[in-house]
Amino acid sequence: MTTPSIEDAPPLEDWPEAGVYQLWIRLTRDARITVGRLGRFVFPAGMYVYTGRASRVLRARVLRHARGGSKKHWHIDYLLGHRYARLFRVVLVSDNPDEECSASRAITSQRECIAPGFGASDCREGCASHLFLVGGLNRR
Repeated sequence: MTTPSIEDAPPLEDWPEAGVYQLWIRLTRDARITVGRLGRFVFPAGMYVYTGRASRVLRARVLRHARGGSKKHWHIDYLLGHRYARLFRVVLVSDNPDEECSASRAITSQRECIAPGFGASDCREGCASHLFLVGGLNRR
């Protein structure tokens, strides 16, 4: 399995069947995006990290995110489907899907929550979001 021109660590073919992953996304311009029932948000241009999990078929889930799906099923599909969004890195965080919230919380220090509830609608640990702006892009 290969992913379309993104960095993956470790290589995706070595990933387990279940686990927690992080998608690193660059949004090249500010974007107004309606995220399903969650609502409409203004996402500033910058670097984002999304933490997700899969209890099975982890590699297929990540490939779907990288290639784009025909339907918008998860919140992340709305961001990744935007013309200014570029997925550039995918990281395996854990082989235990139950560690999704702790992995997300590990990146929240000094990070900005742009879309409360994003990716966390089924969160049992009270996470504000599983998507964070981790750095803005320099504007000219």
